[in-house]
Amino acid sequence: MSLQDLRAFVTHNKHLPEVPSAAEIENGLDVGQLQGILLKKIEELTLYTLQLQEQVERQQAEIEELKSKIK
Repeated sequence: MSLQDLRAFVTHNKHLPEVPSAAEIENGLDVGQLQGILLKKIEELTLYTLQLQEQVERQQAEIEELKSKIK
C-alpha cells in the first residue's frame, strides 16, 4: 500500500489496516495474535522508512548536482 493510500485508510478508519480498532481490542484479543499483527506493522514501517531514505538520498544528490551547475 502506498503512503497516500495508507494515510487515506487511517483517516477514514482511524486505525492501521489489518490492525484491530480500539473497540475490538477492548473486547479482548489473543495476545499472540496481536503480537503477530504488530510485528507485521513494524516490518511495513521499516520498509516505508527505507523507501523514504532512498528518496531523500536521490533528492539530495539532485540538489548537489543543481548546486554545482549554478556555480
